[in-house]
Amino acid sequence: MRAVVINEFGATPELTDMPVPEPGARAVRVQLEAAGVNPFDRKIAEGILDGKLPQDFPLILGVDGAGTVVETGAEVTRFAVGDRVVGKFLADRAGHGSFAEYSVLSEDATLVRIPDGIATMAAAAIPTAGVTAQDLVDAAKIEPDETVLIVGATGGVGVFLVQLSNLAGAQVIATARGAAADQMNRLGAAETIDYTEGSVAEQMTERYPDGIDVLFDLVSPPGELAELTALVRDGGTVFSTIGAADQPALLDRGIKGGNFESNGAAPELARLLRRVSDGDVVIPIESTAPLAQAATVIAKPGARGKTVLSI
Repeated sequence: MRAVVINEFGATPELTDMPVPEPGARAVRVQLEAAGVNPFDRKIAEGILDGKLPQDFPLILGVDGAGTVVETGAEVTRFAVGDRVVGKFLADRAGHGSFAEYSVLSEDATLVRIPDGIATMAAAAIPTAGVTAQDLVDAAKIEPDETVLIVGATGGVGVFLVQLSNLAGAQVIATARGAAADQMNRLGAAETIDYTEGSVAEQMTERYPDGIDVLFDLVSPPGELAELTALVRDGGTVFSTIGAADQPALLDRGIKGGNFESNGAAPELARLLRRVSDGDVVIPIESTAPLAQAATVIAKPGARGKTVLSI
């Protein structure tokens, strides 16, 4: 089968032939049709999991994937051949990812059926970014009419976070510029801040002198995040998804949150898919590309929306 692999951490990903994997007793083999691309894919290639998770080389990249179950292990009860499924193809060992024509995954991993009405290509864009956004909104416990600033709103997590924060009843302010600002408004942002027109912190202070309730920051380094945190009222909430939060400083002001890692699994993914199926959440795919272009795609920093590989 075709797969995108690295032979060591730090190597350039390459398209090559790999053996078709066989499922164990409690696993399924999925014929993948699409794979969602996330910044974490590049980090895996660079070695972020080295020493944290066992891995097998050549290491097949890719976490998010969607396709059809074509074989089940002898003890599988949750899935059947022919089921359309979507999930996170990263479990106990790294190296058996979704940037491939086939992959195997335990039935107990983050893997769920795709509801009728959701295209397989669209479903592949959801697991990592969508569930992270949902987990953030759940953790923030947003109350109706709270003011929420989302910095990095046009990225993969951001496009879901704008929608889910709006659904929670928040007044959403999103950082965006140009045509992306129009997209943020369509997704539920009440207002946008153009970060090319000056400091976001200064623009927000002018518009919201009394402060805001929640800050979700997906991109800012520590210094910039500290400036933005000053916008948040004492007792509010701040989350950074890139580890930039000074958690002791937040505690000194009674601010909840800090550095955030999503732990969402199959139940959370299924809940988000239901919201998509019900029409409450849309999946904004920015671009698609063939599997052979995976190395180029994952090397692009700061991509807008979601990119999905066609397999």
